[in-house]
Amino acid sequence: MPAEMGYRSITDEVAGAVFAKPTRLWMALVGVSFLGVVLLFVSIWVLLAEGVGIWGINSDVVWGYAVANYVWWIGIGNAGTLISSMLLLTRQKWRASINRYAEAMTLFAASIAGLFPLLHVGRPWLVHFMTPYPNTMDLWPQWRSPLVWDMFAIACYILFSLLFWYTGLIPDLATLRDRAKTRFVKVAYGLFALGWTGSSRQWRAFNAYYYAMAALGVPLVISIHSVVGLDYAATLMPGWQETIFPPYFVVGAMFSGFAMVVTLTIPIRWGLGLEAIITRNHLDAMAKIMLFGGLVMTFSYSFEWFNAWYLGNEVDRAHVVAQFTGQYWWLYWLMLACNGAVPQLFWFRLCRRNLVILFIAGVLINLGMWLERILINMNTLSHGFLPATDSSYTPTFWDWSLFLGSFGLFCFLFFVFAKVIPTATIHEIRELAHKEGAAR
Repeated sequence: MPAEMGYRSITDEVAGAVFAKPTRLWMALVGVSFLGVVLLFVSIWVLLAEGVGIWGINSDVVWGYAVANYVWWIGIGNAGTLISSMLLLTRQKWRASINRYAEAMTLFAASIAGLFPLLHVGRPWLVHFMTPYPNTMDLWPQWRSPLVWDMFAIACYILFSLLFWYTGLIPDLATLRDRAKTRFVKVAYGLFALGWTGSSRQWRAFNAYYYAMAALGVPLVISIHSVVGLDYAATLMPGWQETIFPPYFVVGAMFSGFAMVVTLTIPIRWGLGLEAIITRNHLDAMAKIMLFGGLVMTFSYSFEWFNAWYLGNEVDRAHVVAQFTGQYWWLYWLMLACNGAVPQLFWFRLCRRNLVILFIAGVLINLGMWLERILINMNTLSHGFLPATDSSYTPTFWDWSLFLGSFGLFCFLFFVFAKVIPTATIHEIRELAHKEGAAR
C-alpha cells in the first residue's frame, strides 16, 4: 500500500465502490448468476420430489457429485478463514487488501457446502436426528458416522467464520455509516456498527478479541478439514485408508482456496478500480503460495503411488494402475496437469505478475481440485476388492444442474456482497499507510 495515499483517498477508493451507482455490467452479472440460483432451487425441488435416483449414483458408486462438491466447496470455504488468520498472526502487510472478500468467500462456500450432505441423505427434513438432544425415544446420533462429523464441523466452522468476519467488519461499517447520504442507509449501517466510535478503549478490546479469534481459527480450520479427510481415511476402501489424507486435505483446501481468491481478485481489482489497493505485489505473494501448494500436492500424489508399491497390497496397486489407465484415465492426467504442472509457472516472476496468466492458472487449479474430489469418489468406488463390484459412474443432467446452480448461488452472493460491503479492509489499509509513511 503506497504511503502517499492519505486516509481520505483510501476511504474514498474503497467505500466509493459501495455507494457508486450500479453499472450495467454488474446488473447483468447479477441477473445471470440469479438464473443459476433458480436452477439450483429447481434441482433441489426435483430431487426432493423424485429422490436421489435422479443422480448417476448406483449400488457401487454410492458417493457421486454431491459428496465431491461438498468436499470441494468446504475446501474453498476453509481456505478463506485460514488465509486471513495465518496472515494476521504472521503480520503480513498485504493481508489487508484481500482478507475481507476471502472471508466472505468462506461464508458463502461453507454455507453452500452444507447443502450437499443434507441433499445426499435424501430426507433432509430428518436432519435433526444427527443432533444430540433429549428426545422421547432416547435416540442419539451414530457417532461413528461421517455424516455426524460433517454436521458438527460445518456448523462450528460457519459460526466461527461469521463471528470472525463480522468482527473485522465493525470499524468499516461505522465508516459507511458516517458517509451514508440517506437516513435509511445511515441507520442500517449504524445498527450493524454496534455504536462504534473509534475510541482507544474500543480499539484495545477490538485488537485483543480479533487476535484471539485468529489464534483459535488456525487449529479450528485444520481440524475441520482433517475431519473431512477422515470421512475417507476411516473406511477400509483401497485408495482411501491412508493416514496422509487429513494433512493432504488441509493443504488441498489452502491450495484451492488461494486459487479461488486469485480468480476473484483479478475481476474485483478491475471492476471496482482497486488497482492502488490490490497491487501486483499482492498477486505475486499469492502466486508464491499457490506454487508451494502445488509442490505439496504433487508430493502427496507421489506418496500415494509410492505407498501402494511399498506396502505390496495388490488391491492398492490395482487402484493406482486404474487411476492412470482405467476408464477415467484422461480425467486423472488432466488433474495432474492442473494441480501439478500449472503451478510450476510461478517459479517465474513474469508469470506471477501477469494478470491473464494468473487468472487462467487460478481457474485451472480450481478445475484440477474439483476433478480430484470427483476422482476420489469415482475411481475408488468403481474398483472395489472384487471384480464383480467393478462399476462406472455417469453423471446425469441433475448432477450437473445442482453443481452449476450452487456456483450460480456463490456468484450471486458475491456480487451482492461487493455492492453493500467494502471488499477491502479500510481501517487496516489506513493503518498500514500510516506506518509506511512514518517509516519513511
